[in-house]
Amino acid sequence: MTNKFIRTFEERMAFYILISAAVTALFECLLGFTIREISEWLRYSGYRSAMMGPDGLNPGVRWGLMLFLGLVVFVICFYALIRRYMKYVRIITNGIRDIAQGDFDKEIPVRTLDEFGQIAGYLNQMEANIKVIMERERLAEHTKNDLISSVAHDLRTPLTSIIGYLGWVREQEELDEQTRKKYLDIAYRKARHLEQMTNELFGFVKLEHREMPVHMGSLDMVQLMAQLLDENAPSFERYGLVAEFSCREKAMPVTADGNLLARMFENLLNNAVKYGKDGKLIRVEMEKRGPLVITRVINYGYVIPQEEQEKLFRKFYRVEHSRSQDTGGTGLGLAIVEQIAQLHGGSVSVRSDLEGTVFEVTLPEKQKMEETI
Repeated sequence: MTNKFIRTFEERMAFYILISAAVTALFECLLGFTIREISEWLRYSGYRSAMMGPDGLNPGVRWGLMLFLGLVVFVICFYALIRRYMKYVRIITNGIRDIAQGDFDKEIPVRTLDEFGQIAGYLNQMEANIKVIMERERLAEHTKNDLISSVAHDLRTPLTSIIGYLGWVREQEELDEQTRKKYLDIAYRKARHLEQMTNELFGFVKLEHREMPVHMGSLDMVQLMAQLLDENAPSFERYGLVAEFSCREKAMPVTADGNLLARMFENLLNNAVKYGKDGKLIRVEMEKRGPLVITRVINYGYVIPQEEQEKLFRKFYRVEHSRSQDTGGTGLGLAIVEQIAQLHGGSVSVRSDLEGTVFEVTLPEKQKMEETI
């Protein structure tokens, strides 16, 4: 029974008692009328007994009979009402049992507004929360396994090279100084690469858990990008790439953490160098659109399929083409880009077709953020 005006168990019991009392009173009236008619008929027919008085049934017998039958009717009516309600309580009990046994897909119907209906609603909410927590735990476990396997895979290659080169140099006692220096330099570069990947892993963990210190200040985006392009000029030259920077504004001041923005754009430029070598050109475009600063890093190398574009910012994800080209890395560069953009209240997106692969970063000019997140 669903009654929108009944909101507590006490109100429900009072309602059931009131209904039972009303049915009993009606029954008593009908019973009294029936007894009087029967008594009249018996008296006029000449029937006499110990229970029959001059006016029909003896008053004591009449009231006793009416009290007994009235009590029976009240109990039956109240039991009929409470029995339907107790069926609902048993449904809740069975639902709790199923949840206790690990069935979190069991939805308990909310049929009342009283305490038991609230219990059913809270249980359904608890089930949903537990499923969300379990899914998060599953994803966290999956991420942890990905982290372990990715770290083991990505760090093993340079570490094996370092051990191999150093071991070979140590064993070759007659090795001339020039050759020894050559292989030591190779081992040193491998070790620096290993250090870079390790820092990238730790940096991503801090960003993801909002443990990275953020120091906001005013900086010029145009000057920052020009400086980064100048610092990466040797890398562009090594791979035969030409870098172009276009911006109509002479300056674009923003409120941000300069070190984090430098890291974000550095990752995008490194990504453009790694996967855009075949295109021979890297373009950086910057423009102001209302309160937003939009930066595009464009390369003209490998066209990324649409189904892979949606996965680029996932942790540890690298397209199969990049793996085949032995570009190295942890697969966290673009994930770090997204984390830094979101940390500054911005966003990053990608599109790739025959006209180029475009990574577009949108950042607000001003924002209110805590000094440390």
